[in-house]
Amino acid sequence: MTTLNLRIALYRRLALALPGAVESSHMNHPDFRLNNQIFATLAYQEQGRGVLKLTLEQQAAFVTDQPHIFSPVQGGWGRMGMTFIHLDQADESIMAGALKTAYQNLHAKQSEKKAQKKSAHAAKPAKATRRPLK
Repeated sequence: MTTLNLRIALYRRLALALPGAVESSHMNHPDFRLNNQIFATLAYQEQGRGVLKLTLEQQAAFVTDQPHIFSPVQGGWGRMGMTFIHLDQADESIMAGALKTAYQNLHAKQSEKKAQKKSAHAAKPAKATRRPLK
C-alpha cells in the first residue's frame, strides 16, 4: 500500500470512528455523513486531499495556523467554508481534530434544528375537539 493510500485509509477510519458517522458517496466520491448530511469528503483523494465542511471562522483559523496542511477549496465552495486538508502533511491528531470539528459543526446544527422543531410543536395550541351540540 502506498503512503497516500495509508493516509486516505487513516482519514476514512478517523471519520468513521465518530458517533453515527457513515460513509456514502456523492458525485462518485466518498463522503462521510451524519444523519445523511455531509461533514467531510475524499473528493480530491487522487491529489492527496480531503475536504472538511468548516465555518468561515474555523477555516481562517486552520489556514492561518497551518497553511501547509489546510487551504480553502477554490471558488464558491471555499467561500462557504469547504477546506482542503493535505493528507500527506497532516498527522493523525491533526486529521482527527479537523474531522471532529467538521462533525461537531454538523451535529450542533442538527441538534439545534431538532430542538426548534420540538419547541415549535409544543407551542402549537391543541386542536379543539368537536363535540355534538346538546
